[in-house]
Amino acid sequence: MKMEDNNWEWLVEVLHQLVSWGAAGAMMFGGVVPYIPQYRDIRRTQNTEGFSTYVCLMLLVANILRILFWFGRHFESPLLWQSIIMILTMLMMLKLCTEVRVANELNLKRRSFAASDSKDEEFKPPPRRSFLDFDMNSFWHWSRFTDYLQCVLSFTLVTGYITYLCLDFILFVETLGFLAVFTEAMLGIPQLYHNHQNRSTEGMSVKMVLMWTSGDTFKTVYFILNQAPFQFSVCGLLQVFVDIAILLQVYFYAGHPQKSVLHTPHNPSAKAL
Repeated sequence: MKMEDNNWEWLVEVLHQLVSWGAAGAMMFGGVVPYIPQYRDIRRTQNTEGFSTYVCLMLLVANILRILFWFGRHFESPLLWQSIIMILTMLMMLKLCTEVRVANELNLKRRSFAASDSKDEEFKPPPRRSFLDFDMNSFWHWSRFTDYLQCVLSFTLVTGYITYLCLDFILFVETLGFLAVFTEAMLGIPQLYHNHQNRSTEGMSVKMVLMWTSGDTFKTVYFILNQAPFQFSVCGLLQVFVDIAILLQVYFYAGHPQKSVLHTPHNPSAKAL
């Protein structure tokens, strides 16, 4: 009888360990899954107009702040690894989007030049936009992926230095954690505005938004059932509402032609996300 009890206890322990490993793996890699279909769509269509790279900006800021928050208050390792993996994923998205966008701008410039009557003029490529220009009109619409790396690295160094100086202040640490959660809660706002401005959701991966919605709903229910801090539940609900709003845009803008917006620092419409 004792042998059977020991066998059952061993089996339960093994199952519990497997579930724990599965949950940790889902926590670390589940956040990047929604961006796989979007990445594939961009590579297939060579079109970035349906995806707002400001989503990458917000996720980079949120996860950098979360990592810095970890130095002030250690949380579970899977959440830390989730932030690291998400940062790498967003950098990959930015690299692809930058390459595709710059190539499209160059092709458009060439077509315009070929269609013009100025045959005696020499073809000039679009002006290069750089992070080191510190031009706010071209912010986050730079011509090289290295400019995005420079921006992310600069932000990390500045916020990291401030965090190092203020780690002993509880209020600062708690505020840092709240900013990380709140920034992530605002994740869908750039995509929402991008769709509203174009009056179209063409090019945006609906699968990505559906995965956002299911993941955010599960996360919010978990926060509420486990009586997580109040700001966690509020930010989670806000994320779900934004996700639902984006899905409603898919319905309302169905059949609307997409506006092609070329981002240039001299074009007033270039501020479109």
